[in-house]
Amino acid sequence: MSSEEQSLSQKTGAELRVEVSYGDLKTVFSGDVESVLHSIDVFIAKELPAFNIAKKLSLSYGAREVAEKFQDYVCITPEGPRLWPQEKKLSDKEVVALQLAAQIIAHDAGKVSSSSMPLSKLQETTNLIPKTLSSRLSELSKSGFVSREPSEEGPLFKLTTQGVSWLSDALAKKSN
Repeated sequence: MSSEEQSLSQKTGAELRVEVSYGDLKTVFSGDVESVLHSIDVFIAKELPAFNIAKKLSLSYGAREVAEKFQDYVCITPEGPRLWPQEKKLSDKEVVALQLAAQIIAHDAGKVSSSSMPLSKLQETTNLIPKTLSSRLSELSKSGFVSREPSEEGPLFKLTTQGVSWLSDALAKKSN
């Protein structure tokens, strides 16, 4: 610390306070000028590379992204989220996953109360035979594409981030 800075600090009794924010990272440094500058240097050297790596590895889909990915396959109707008839033949797993994607979109749009669906509603909306639906849900769950949550009404099913990615890739292959 220079004699001028030391003199200013001693006269005012004040300390330097610096707030640093970068994306979701936020921190505050306070103290004498030299220690604050040192702390900022350490923070930048240590935290920002790790934050940038984590950001590059991070994957999540918002409702808008899910809607854009599957807009040609699902609609939000007055009766609820539904698959829309396609010229392309979809597998049973794709049908289940698309119905769950439609549920996510409808939830984020405020049209339904949950982003998960009970088995009975999935059966009603996909028109799959119960045993077939149960088998496809089991396969999707084992692959990590669908999560199963217990509830009072029975299990609830939800498309995972990995499931959105898988479904998007699967449908893109059908388009080629």
